[in-house]
Amino acid sequence: MSLDYLTALIAAVLFAAAPLILAALGETISERAGVINLSLDGTVLFAAMVAFAAARATDNPWLGLAAGGLAGAGIAAVLGVFGLLLGASELAVGFVLTLFCRELAYFMGHGQARQPGPDLGALNLPFLSDLPLFGPAIFRQSPVVLLSLVAVGLVWFFLMRTRAGLVVRAVGEAPAAAVARGLAVTRTQFLCCLAGGALGGLAGGLYSLSVKPGWGHPQGCEGAGWIALAIVIFGGWKPVRVALGALFFAAIQVAGIALQDVLPGLSGTLFQIAPFPVMILTLLVVNLRRSAAFREAARRVPLLGRLVPRTAGGAPGAIVGALDKGF
Repeated sequence: MSLDYLTALIAAVLFAAAPLILAALGETISERAGVINLSLDGTVLFAAMVAFAAARATDNPWLGLAAGGLAGAGIAAVLGVFGLLLGASELAVGFVLTLFCRELAYFMGHGQARQPGPDLGALNLPFLSDLPLFGPAIFRQSPVVLLSLVAVGLVWFFLMRTRAGLVVRAVGEAPAAAVARGLAVTRTQFLCCLAGGALGGLAGGLYSLSVKPGWGHPQGCEGAGWIALAIVIFGGWKPVRVALGALFFAAIQVAGIALQDVLPGLSGTLFQIAPFPVMILTLLVVNLRRSAAFREAARRVPLLGRLVPRTAGGAPGAIVGALDKGF
């Protein structure tokens, strides 16, 4: 395998993973505060439409991207009002929102379908783009890659190295204890919900303005929000591991293209749909580890506990409680 081919593969994986990274990081912030945002898939799709429409109207893709982020924050605000302030089930509200936003995106975006529009273009940073292997893969392609990698560092630093991040983690782990300590639980959760929605909106904008330029029916980013939700669990609610999970999911999809010449008898569609059963398997593993029967079996057979990943161990306490209550 030549160095140029390996660089191209790395670039393709980073490019495909960029919006997934942003969406999953947004959900990580939200769930770390104890809020499950099931509207994420609808948010990504609706924000993709808004971002493309705004970019066409202003002839500026960056303003379009900002509009996508605002659209995502607006959807999250609806979830926050009904779920946090009015006491409705955030799972039910989020699920309804994702269905509503999907249909609204296609209805409102009908006039934008198959129309030309601006995109975010490509970077070509001097010196950095000449670095071997990762230089061209990061600094000589779409800026969405660099944006997503910077976001990983910022979210990690915020959650793990700042006092505000400590407050977020405390609120998500034990809301009642946080109230007793005088923390503004509802305000913290609402702000984190908005931040998570905004990152989900930016992810949608990355799809329609770079990764899958344009707007159509279907758009091509359907299901991305559900994958991002699974990636958060896969990554144990830790920003860096979440980003690695997004890269893993993207690598599965890119493999479908890379292996076409090597395995011509294997359909590329298999690799395109592979992330979805992996997502389902991840959720099953998480629920398996939480069951009393599994814990008893793992106590009797220690090897069983080592074979099944400990993804459920990092779940914030408020998330576990919300899942137990369900709808």
